[in-house]
Amino acid sequence: MASLSSQPSKKAMRTPGSGNSQGGSRSSTGQTVKFARRTSSGRYVSLSREDLDMSGELSGDYMNYTVHIPPTPDNQPMDSSVAVKAEEQYVSNSLFTGGFNSVTRAHLMDKVIESEVSHPQMAGAKGSSCSMPACDGKIMKDERGVDVTPCECRFKICRDCYMDAQKDTGLCPGCKEQYKSADYDDDVQDFSSGALQLPPPDKRDANNMTMMKRNQTGEFDHNRWLFETKGTYGYGSAFWPEDDMYGDDGEERMHSGVLDSMDKPWKPLSRRLPVPNGIISPYRLLILLRFVVLGFFLHWRVTHPNEDAVWLWLMSIVCEIWFAFSWILDQIPKLCPINRSTDLQALHDKFDLPSPSNPTGRSDLPGVDLFVSTADPEKEPPLVTANTVLSILAVDYPVEKIACYISDDGGALLTFEAMAEAASFADLWIPFCRKHNIEPRNPESYFSIKSDPTKNKSRTDFVKDRRKMKREYDEFKVRINALPESIRRRSDAFHAREEMRMLKHMRESGGDPLEPIKVQKATWMADGTHWPGTWANPAPEHSKGDHAGILQVMLKPPSPDPLIGNAEDKLIDFTDVDTRLPVFVYVSREKRPGYDHNKKAGAMNALVRASAVLSNGPFILNLDCDHYIYNCKAIREGMCFMMDKGGEDICYIQFPQRFEGIDPSDRYANRNTVFFDSNMRALDGVQGPFYVGTGCMFRRFALYGFDPPHAKKVQTRTDSETQALNATDFDPDLDVNLLPKRFGNSTILAESIPVSEFQARPLADHPSVSFGRTPGALRIPRDPLDAATVAEAVSVISCWYEDKTEWGDRVGWIYGSVTEDVVTGYRMHNRGWRSIYCVTKRDAFRGSAPINLTDRLHQVLRWATGSVEIFFSQNNALLASRKLKFLQRLSYINVGVYPFTSIFLIVYCFLPALSLFSGSFIVQTLNVTFLIYLLIITLCLMGLAILEVKWSGVALEEWWRNEQFWLISGTSAHLYAVVQGLLKVVAGIEISFTLTSKSAADDDEDIYADLYLVKWSSLMIPPIVIAMVNIIAIAFAFSRTIYSTVPQWSKFIGGAFFSFWVLAHLYPFAKGLMGRRGKTPTIVFVWSGLIAITISLLWIAIDPPQGDTAEAGASTFQFP
Repeated sequence: MASLSSQPSKKAMRTPGSGNSQGGSRSSTGQTVKFARRTSSGRYVSLSREDLDMSGELSGDYMNYTVHIPPTPDNQPMDSSVAVKAEEQYVSNSLFTGGFNSVTRAHLMDKVIESEVSHPQMAGAKGSSCSMPACDGKIMKDERGVDVTPCECRFKICRDCYMDAQKDTGLCPGCKEQYKSADYDDDVQDFSSGALQLPPPDKRDANNMTMMKRNQTGEFDHNRWLFETKGTYGYGSAFWPEDDMYGDDGEERMHSGVLDSMDKPWKPLSRRLPVPNGIISPYRLLILLRFVVLGFFLHWRVTHPNEDAVWLWLMSIVCEIWFAFSWILDQIPKLCPINRSTDLQALHDKFDLPSPSNPTGRSDLPGVDLFVSTADPEKEPPLVTANTVLSILAVDYPVEKIACYISDDGGALLTFEAMAEAASFADLWIPFCRKHNIEPRNPESYFSIKSDPTKNKSRTDFVKDRRKMKREYDEFKVRINALPESIRRRSDAFHAREEMRMLKHMRESGGDPLEPIKVQKATWMADGTHWPGTWANPAPEHSKGDHAGILQVMLKPPSPDPLIGNAEDKLIDFTDVDTRLPVFVYVSREKRPGYDHNKKAGAMNALVRASAVLSNGPFILNLDCDHYIYNCKAIREGMCFMMDKGGEDICYIQFPQRFEGIDPSDRYANRNTVFFDSNMRALDGVQGPFYVGTGCMFRRFALYGFDPPHAKKVQTRTDSETQALNATDFDPDLDVNLLPKRFGNSTILAESIPVSEFQARPLADHPSVSFGRTPGALRIPRDPLDAATVAEAVSVISCWYEDKTEWGDRVGWIYGSVTEDVVTGYRMHNRGWRSIYCVTKRDAFRGSAPINLTDRLHQVLRWATGSVEIFFSQNNALLASRKLKFLQRLSYINVGVYPFTSIFLIVYCFLPALSLFSGSFIVQTLNVTFLIYLLIITLCLMGLAILEVKWSGVALEEWWRNEQFWLISGTSAHLYAVVQGLLKVVAGIEISFTLTSKSAADDDEDIYADLYLVKWSSLMIPPIVIAMVNIIAIAFAFSRTIYSTVPQWSKFIGGAFFSFWVLAHLYPFAKGLMGRRGKTPTIVFVWSGLIAITISLLWIAIDPPQGDTAEAGASTFQFP
């Protein structure tokens, strides 16, 4: 294929590979990119002559381009070092789009956001002006912000002019000589052969006489002599003498200075701390005692029916048997709770400490890809998402090892520009956090702290820097809040311009001036082109369910070594502060009608594939858009387990969820402390905690559906165990030819699998490490991004990529349930992996939770519905493999069973009222045996609660709140979940859920204003009816007992006691219905009272009370 013009073209981009961009297979070097510049009207300028010939016209909008030619010996126009930097510069300044039956295009963007961009890693960053006449281009910048000049004469030339000069004459336009590449090698000197060269003692300054002097006491200053002469006492673990220091000319010499990591004593990175025997032993004993007593009690209840009310006895005994079964499923997995601790200093010494073979201290830690998911900027405000991203970019982890990916499942321009603004603001925020050791590193949370901000701050310029940073953040918030209006006004202005152009064209062509002008109202970007995602006014190929795949590298990969700031470049003095920023990528997967996009699970899998192509971090940490990093060392805490001995079979590290903005009393148990601090900590002693959707660090290799590495299963090879293995080495049944069937047809993705497995291994520094890697293997800088790689990433996020593959079935997040998180974790445990629960002293992550009653019930409804789906699917733990441990199996069975408890719970909550109405009780009489059993069971329950509070750290009030909300949710959301789940299984009716709003209430004066909002929902009907029926039953029974000839107080007290038990649990629900200013709709109470009275009268009419009162003619009720 020839070029469009005879002259070498400007704005041409070369891709190192070729292939078909529309489906099919791709070459191993990646996918061909079709670069284009969009016209002012939003159309794409095609790059091939065939497309232009078909169009039949050429206009001033079109520019000259060169068609891509694969690299050949006669097509090498650029020096490799300059070519790589130019390629990376263009990649970071291009918005990549593509998808099904469409060409992958890289849209070179002159402007990403309205404001100026200064950081060299940021998309849209430009260098100095090109020195070529009539050229308005900008010269290239490297990752340090330094202008890239390809000739040693330092003539400033942009990338396009440089390519033209190379292809034309090969001479530098400045010095008119052949190009001589300047030195841009950022790699440090190789010290792998030995230690740093230090001057030996015999070459010290002869004039140095301080060693002959004495200290103030007149004695010889031995410490000073050691320092100045570098003398030692000999060989030891504290200091190794230099080579040949003592004149030893032997071949075996010792390293000088500091010890290499392999020469140091081995230290564990984590420890397992069992619960003290003084707590756990009585706890287990009480579980056993209650289990035995429950058996005897249920046997006694079955063998002693109530002959006067068999129906009441039968209902109660069925419910009690189910409650006992449910209690066993919940309690038995808690037999082995443990605590864990980490050693961050040992992690630093092993992976980050400078050594003779690593004098600059390059980190040997594996890379981590962090995922943030969002779907709707209206319900998930962009400012909240931006703060989460900023907390990720500022995490305390090697900068070059971090990559942040934001998944915008709504494809909104508002989210895109908000993320671009966040990347620009990170230029100041992240160095500021590093300089002053800021915690937390979420700007909104940090500036909202009520405590003294100067605590533990020692730098004298902190107050001044904080004041400047606060002002910058306020301006940043204003820009984010103004984005919706800015985008709307910009789009209206461009739309008006397009209408004027259309009208002018119509007049010039002689069209009918009265004919209405039809111009699609599009959403426009800052550079004056159409947004390829969702438009404010949806149109074909520009709606939430129908848009192209979009990928933008907001922040390109940083340099491998620190970039130290200074006092002149920034608003704040960043001298001696590393100013590099991690990789940040915006991703919006392709969506098309007719495809099942599988909600959040599908978005996560798209990120897994895109990140595997771009950065391939061996570990993945996923966060919701409202969950930010509260502890900047959280990743290091989790890495202590992954990199420790025995960490090769850990599939994920689950962190507890902590929440902000919850009312102090935690009325609806929003913090879930019993689950996170009790249940999850107990499972950590079995096979590991559940995956709960956010705050979880995965091993990428485990997400790919492989089994954990075991010596018996893995095919051993003759070479060293520290060498990378192929995918078939871990799965002998996996045919190499069937890799596309499992993972898709991306060769780059398939090749990244063994790399991620090898990089995730712990160091082979202990004899018990079966699958380890050699130290220093991860100090090599990552390859820079090129267009073909990014184009391949666009390909793997297309809507067709998962067709006829195992994504969502075996690989990645599992599809088919609204609780895809639990199912994904279950599949890993079922393959033999184990997980770890990492509880840090400072909360690792914090997020928001709905504090409104209605939102809380809908949240629980979604979880319970997913559990019902799990129960009726192949993911039921009853069908699990033998690799799932027994106690872990019980816990997963409980996950699928607990919603069905609502059926028995609702019946049991009506039993006290039915007992009071009928004048009977669940037992014939309140004899001593029944009361003793009841007392022992109650005392055991109290003892278990107290001991559980002791080993889990849960407050007793939190435990009681959890019990209250268990009954509230069990009588409302869980029952609806069972009905919806059965409808889906039996009738195939799909269940849809809306996102929980992350925005605050309109009441700015009260941060808990949402708590008092009463939003009517049908979920409220069952608890209201239960409460009303029990209240009426107590009043009715009390009146009947008072006016009866022979009052039977024992039966009344028994029924009233259980009614009060029900009402005490429903108290938070009733309080929530009251609202704050009596906002509860009157119709709620009218309907509830009407239903309660109707049920009460109906019951009395069906089974009127019998006894002495009826014979005497007193208090007998006759139904009219």
